[in-house]
Amino acid sequence: MSETSSGSRTLEVSLGSRSYPIHIGPGLLGQPDALAPWLAGRQVMIVTNEVVAPLYLERCRASLPEGVEVRELVLPDGEATKTLASVERIWDALLEAGFNRRCTLVALGGGVIGDMVGFAAACYQRGVAFIQVPTTLLSQVDSSVGGKTGVNHPLGKNMIGAFWQPRAVLIDTETLASLPPRELSAGLAEVIKYGLIRDVDFLAWLEREMAALRDLAPEAMARAIERSCAIKAEIVAEDETEQGVRALLNLGHTFGHAIEAHQGYGVWLHGEAVGAGMLMAAELSARLGWLGAAEVARARAIIEAAGLPLAAPADMSVEDFLARMRLDKKNIDSRLRLVLLRSLGDACVHDETPLELLETLIETFPRVD
Repeated sequence: MSETSSGSRTLEVSLGSRSYPIHIGPGLLGQPDALAPWLAGRQVMIVTNEVVAPLYLERCRASLPEGVEVRELVLPDGEATKTLASVERIWDALLEAGFNRRCTLVALGGGVIGDMVGFAAACYQRGVAFIQVPTTLLSQVDSSVGGKTGVNHPLGKNMIGAFWQPRAVLIDTETLASLPPRELSAGLAEVIKYGLIRDVDFLAWLEREMAALRDLAPEAMARAIERSCAIKAEIVAEDETEQGVRALLNLGHTFGHAIEAHQGYGVWLHGEAVGAGMLMAAELSARLGWLGAAEVARARAIIEAAGLPLAAPADMSVEDFLARMRLDKKNIDSRLRLVLLRSLGDACVHDETPLELLETLIETFPRVD
């Protein structure tokens, strides 16, 4: 990690010839030529949504060098738009503009935009360059890093996609000032996840600084983003295509994705579902004899302090959960694989949870309307 005089920081995702930087700092978006080093050619398509465009589209344009051909596509906002139909709109725009294999897509927005633009880039003319410019906390600390791209299917979240790494990730921390409190809490779920799975010292720091993070205190937020990105970069470098350790990044996601898919995408924010899912995973870990009551209480307290749900939807039965969870991408040979906690800061993938134990956990977990 390097730091400039302006206070911005740079991390690297180490993937050999496909390595790329993560730049983190205030005011990065809008600096002249900020995106220039990672353009593949002279054709640039900025893809954003209706919420982000009025706020940051002009600043994104100002980050490009003079003389490039710039096109813009503004899509509807929301998780419900994360579909193949939306990706087809991106391909349509590229083809109508006559963009070639040396074009560059710029994903300006949250995780939905980043995932769709990355998938569009992975498939257009069998793969073109793209740059991530995430504007939400969740996308800054998680979805913009690591090359997972794709769309949702009515039966399961992120079921259609590809691994396709960006050329760079540009994180302007000032964009968080426009984030609604609910979206901020959703992003904090992914930050908490990193402490729970790999860094108990970071978890303790988050416990102390949660109020500052919810107030968007600049120094605290910069550190939270930096440490989260560093942990993810380490894991991605070790296991790019999720054959092993990368699956640990899915703590709470098997339960959470089930909630999202059952409720309808966008009813619960991704981070809200993950927050409840992480607590379900912690409680299941305790029932397996791995976590003590004090550790579960600690996980519950920090999830609550972040403003995240501590209960599952009231209308989801045990079978509703299991039917969705059986479609999880981590599963192998019909065996349900869950990310659980041997202790705080030490996660594992477990595929031997007795079905009766899992059913009891789901049945007795608190519910909310």
